[in-house]
Order: sequence, then C-alpha cells, then structure tokens
Amino acid sequence: MLRTGILHPQLARVLAEIRHMDTLIIGDAGLPIPKGVERIDLGWKEASPGYLEVLEEILKYLIVEKATFATEAKEVSPNFHKEALNLLPSDIPVDYVEHTELKEKSKDAKAIILTGEFTPYTNVILVAGCAY
Repeated sequence: MLRTGILHPQLARVLAEIRHMDTLIIGDAGLPIPKGVERIDLGWKEASPGYLEVLEEILKYLIVEKATFATEAKEVSPNFHKEALNLLPSDIPVDYVEHTELKEKSKDAKAIILTGEFTPYTNVILVAGCAY
C-alpha cells in the first residue's frame, strides 16, 4: 500500500503514462467524455472532490507547459477561475477557447478526470511538459 501521493490506482497509472505534449483534462461533474478517451471519475457527491482541490494535487505531479480554459469561465465563474489561474505555474501560457471548442479538443485527451464540481465551466486542458 502506498503511504502518500496519488492513491487512486487508475489516476496514478495515467499520470505515470503521460508524456510530453499529451493532454489531460480536469473537468466538472458534467463534462461529457468522448468515445475512446479514458474516464477517471473521482466525483462521488456534489463538490467532492472539488475542481480546485484536484487541480492543485495534479499540479504537484505533472509538469505542465500550457493550459486552456473555456472563455465562459472568465464571465460565469470569475472568482473560481482566478483561483485556478493562481494554482498554475506562473510561467506557462494560458489560452481560452469557447466551451464547445474545449469539448471538441477533449477528443484528443489522454484522459479526462471528472470531479464532483457543480460550478459551471470549471474545466481545464493541461498540456504536459517535459522533465528535461
């Protein structure tokens, strides 16, 4: 048994398999999962685990070189979005796309992590960086 770190076996495996330029999405409870994309469903009740909690923990393990959010996040959930931005490394580029485009881009993700978050537009595409 692991003493610390990511204890969820599927999530730990996916994080270990991610390579440079792979994308990983952290999403709210309602984000649809395209066929063929691995689903890691962490949510077990409303707000648990929360989007920000999951994002913060994933960033402890994953090197991220870029992040993409839905444009709507800035308007619909601005405080939540600012908190998410503050968790990201300060030196990475952040861009925005319409939510429909974010869902389209999710078809190419290595995996999508669903949280128990019910706050609208709390989804982010993380592009993996390289450790060297």
